[in-house]
Amino acid sequence: MRLRALLNTDALGLRLLGGEDELDRSVRGVMTTDLRDPSRYLSGGELVLTGLAWRRGAADSEPFVRILVQAGVAALAAGEAELGDVPEDLVLACARHRLPLFAVHESVAFATITEYVVRQVSGERAGDLAAVVDRHRRMMTSGPAGGGPDVVLDLLGSDLDLRAWVLSPTGRLIAGSELTGPALPPEVCAGLAAEHLAATRTGRRGPHRVLLDGTTYSLFPIRSSGRSPQAARDIRETVLSDWLLAVEADAGDWPEERLDLLQGVTQLIAVERDRRDAARTVRRRLAQEVLELVQAGAAPAEIAARLRVAAPVLLPGLGAAPHWQVVVACVEWDGVEIAGGPVAQSLLEEVLVDPLATGPEPSDRIAVAHTGDEAIALVPLPAVTAEHDGSDTGLLADVLLRSVQQPLSAGLDDDGRLTLGVSAAVHSAEGLRGALEEARHARRVAAARTGRVCAAGHQELASHVLLLPFVPDDVRRAFTARLLDPLKDYDRRHRAELIPTLEAFLDSDGSWTRCAARLHLHVNTLRYRVGRIEQLTGRDLSRLEDKLDFFLALRMS
Repeated sequence: MRLRALLNTDALGLRLLGGEDELDRSVRGVMTTDLRDPSRYLSGGELVLTGLAWRRGAADSEPFVRILVQAGVAALAAGEAELGDVPEDLVLACARHRLPLFAVHESVAFATITEYVVRQVSGERAGDLAAVVDRHRRMMTSGPAGGGPDVVLDLLGSDLDLRAWVLSPTGRLIAGSELTGPALPPEVCAGLAAEHLAATRTGRRGPHRVLLDGTTYSLFPIRSSGRSPQAARDIRETVLSDWLLAVEADAGDWPEERLDLLQGVTQLIAVERDRRDAARTVRRRLAQEVLELVQAGAAPAEIAARLRVAAPVLLPGLGAAPHWQVVVACVEWDGVEIAGGPVAQSLLEEVLVDPLATGPEPSDRIAVAHTGDEAIALVPLPAVTAEHDGSDTGLLADVLLRSVQQPLSAGLDDDGRLTLGVSAAVHSAEGLRGALEEARHARRVAAARTGRVCAAGHQELASHVLLLPFVPDDVRRAFTARLLDPLKDYDRRHRAELIPTLEAFLDSDGSWTRCAARLHLHVNTLRYRVGRIEQLTGRDLSRLEDKLDFFLALRMS
C-alpha cells in the first residue's frame, strides 16, 4: 500500500506534519517501538509507530530519525497522547531527512493502525500471489505439470505465512509445504478430514472453521476442476472422494482478496487431482478386464496372461509375477438411489493407499474396477522369494479399518455404510476366482456387523463357517488352497511327501508311534515333517481347531 492511502482513512486519525512529496512510498509492514535504537528490528519499508518515550530532550530527535532513515523505513507516526503534540525538533529532523511524519490523535490506538496496515498489505500481497497462482494454473492446464500442490503451498508459506496441507477424505497427507514446519500428525489429519466430511454433509459452504487441539484451522474443499458443487445431484455422490485444503488460520475475518486467493489455490490443486484420476484410467481398465475374465470362467492361462500384462504396470521393475489380493468394497445409502459402484471405486482407491505415505504416487499400485454397486480392487504383492512361513502377508482388514474409520464415519453420517472384504493372497490365476468369492463373502460378514465402516478378512472365515450351506464353493476352494498349497509346493520342489504325512497323522488321531509305523518312518523323521508342516502353514497340529481345518481342507481338495 501507499502512504497516501493512510491519509484517506478517517478512522486512523492521522495528520501529515511533513513529507508531502514522499506519500507515494510503499508500506510493506508496521512496527511499534519506543527504543532509542530500533534498527535491529527493522528490515525496510515499515511504518514506524512511536509514543515518544525514547525522547528525553530535543537533541534525541536527530539521531533517532537518522537511524530510521538508514534502516529504510517508509514513514514515522508519532502519538500525541504522551506529550500532547509532536515536538517541533522531531518535525524538523524528519524534514531534513525527507522522512514523512504523521501525528496520531490521542483517541486512536496504535493497534488500530497496525491492524489496518497489516490487512491492506496482506491483501495486496495476496493479489500478487493470486496472479502467480493463476499463471501456474494456466501452465498446468495447457502443458506438463508445474510442480504440483507443493509449489503453491510453498508460496502460501513464504508470501503469506500460511501453513497449509492437502488431505484426502481418509485423512492421508497428500501435500504440505516444506516451509510449514513439521508434518501434521496422522491423528490430526484424520480429525481434520472427519470435521470436513461432517461439515460437507450439512451442506454448509466452505471454508469450514475447526478448532482442534487448541489450534484453529480453515478447511477448503477441493473439487474436480470440471465439476461445480451443483453438478452432483446429491452431495453423497462426491462427499467421499473430494480432497481438502487445510490452512492453519481463522478465515472468518479474512478480506475477500485472500479468500479469492485460497479458492484459486484449490482450483489449481484440483487440476493435479484430475491429472491423477486420468492416470488411473489404464489401471482401472486392467482391473476391469481381469475381473470380467474371472467372472466369465475364463481359462486360467488366459487370466494369467492378463495378469502378466498388469504386473509391470502396477509394480514397474518387479521382474516377476507377484502374488495378488482381492478387496471388495460396497457403499450403501439409506432411502436413496445412488450408483454405489463409482463411489466405492474412488473411495477404495484412496483407502488402499498407505495413510502414512505422502503424495499421489503410492496409488499407482492400485487397480480398482466396479461392477454394479461394488468396487473390486486387484492388489499386487511382491513375489515371496523365501519359502512361505505361514505368516500373514499383504493387506489386513483390521489395519485398513483403523486407518479410515474415523473420517469416513463422519462422511457417511447416519445414513451411509461402507463395508470391506479382504481375501488371502494367491499366487496363481487359478486362485483368483476363489480370492474374489472369498473377499465378497468376507464383505458379507462385515455387513452383518454394526457400525458405519466395517471390514472383515479371510482369517474370519473359520472352518466351521465353511460347513454352512450358503458358503460358495469358490470360498471353500480358496480356503483349501491357502492351507494346502504351501505344502504341495514344498512337496513338488523337495519330494518331501508332506501331504501324505499330514493325512496319515490325522488318520492316526495324532499318535506319533502309530503314524510312524504306518509310514515306515523313524519317529524323529515324522516329528521333523510335522514341524515343517506347521512352519509352512503357521498352524499347530496339537490344537483341535487346526486339526479340524486340515481335515476339512484335505476332504475338499
